[in-house]
Amino acid sequence: MGGSDAQAKIDSPLLPGEKPTLKTIARISGLAVPTVSRALNDAPDIKAKTKELVRGIANDLGYVPNRAGLRLRTGRTNVISLILSAESEVLNHNAKLISAVAQELRGTPFHLNVSPFFGGEDVMARVRYVVETGSADAVIFNQTTPDDPRIAYLLEKRFPFVTHGRSSFDGQTAWADYDNDAFAYIAASRLAAKGRRNILMLAPPMTQSYSQHMVSGAQRAAQEAGLKLRFSGEITSDSANAEITASVKRTLAADPGIDGVICGSMMSAIATVAAIEERGHKIGEDFDLAAKEALPFLQLFRPAIMAVSEDVGQAGAFLAKAAMRRISHPDEAPMQHLEVPRDD
Repeated sequence: MGGSDAQAKIDSPLLPGEKPTLKTIARISGLAVPTVSRALNDAPDIKAKTKELVRGIANDLGYVPNRAGLRLRTGRTNVISLILSAESEVLNHNAKLISAVAQELRGTPFHLNVSPFFGGEDVMARVRYVVETGSADAVIFNQTTPDDPRIAYLLEKRFPFVTHGRSSFDGQTAWADYDNDAFAYIAASRLAAKGRRNILMLAPPMTQSYSQHMVSGAQRAAQEAGLKLRFSGEITSDSANAEITASVKRTLAADPGIDGVICGSMMSAIATVAAIEERGHKIGEDFDLAAKEALPFLQLFRPAIMAVSEDVGQAGAFLAKAAMRRISHPDEAPMQHLEVPRDD
């Protein structure tokens, strides 16, 4: 098909009263209906130019596939469900993750469905709903635990999934993760290099895998550098800002010798700075703080903060690719990626 012919066909209008369907796209493109269907579903035997033509026509017409019909024809929905926590602390982190996953799915047959879950809710409920209703072809979720029941369930059901975070099932699953052990080791080592010796750490909830990695890294660095390391028993880095500020103030009052803090998130670092400064300390002078961030903000907020970055955008793109791979090639080895922070 020549370029002028393709353009003429793309510009062809709908017939009076006609709704965009596979037959409509086939008529305009001059292709067979099965070819159109396979192009929209990213079949590997369809040429890239053909896929581009078909998707361009579909977009111009505002074509929306009939999910029920698609499922009957192919057994798929072309939906990937992203199941994420709606807790306030992780919203900024999750917003970037959602954006990255959605961006990676652009130009593919897959659509993104975001399903939030809330504190106190059964973590199995959302995953079980997707599997039992067949409302998506794969799920992506985070806040994994070492023996995560969602992972065990999905493996048993042989349902495609990818996790943002590792577990004891690592060898069997697709995942993307950040090396929180390395982050905490870097953070504690930087504090030690500044002469800090009495460190408070605000870690995520200890039930989660990445918190256990973070604690392990901090403990290893503390042992090597001879630091006194303590953990807050009242709060986590996921706690509400006001709770973090109040708890850190109490801790600093009870132990005035504390001269450094490690925070497991950007928002907990901001709340901790409020407590430190209310106690009369100045970051970078008589007190230091190291924290992980998914957005380049902390050193704009307080230049002396020791910030270690996490590329959530890269993780989101990888999760989307890995989910599509699990759908199309379920028998291949699962894709896995670990981002290791650099100690610049």
